[in-house]
Amino acid sequence: MDYERITVKAEQMGGVPCVRGLRIPVATVVEMVAEGMSVGEIMKAYPDLERADISEALRYAAEAVREREIPLLAGEQASRSRVDGAV
Repeated sequence: MDYERITVKAEQMGGVPCVRGLRIPVATVVEMVAEGMSVGEIMKAYPDLERADISEALRYAAEAVREREIPLLAGEQASRSRVDGAV
């Protein structure tokens, strides 16, 4: 997938993916959404952001974690096994 609004530059923020060359990391935008902030609230906090920036940041983050295996802690695995019916 091509991203027009996400930039990764080694000389800017240590290569962290940012929105449109701004010093606004994708992770910051995603965290704000995860905390329940609305698009309007995020844009008020970061006036340089546009609605399309937020959408693309979320798509970028989704692609970044797609098809990756995230290990569960031992206790979480045991709980999951009980829920799934396995022992």
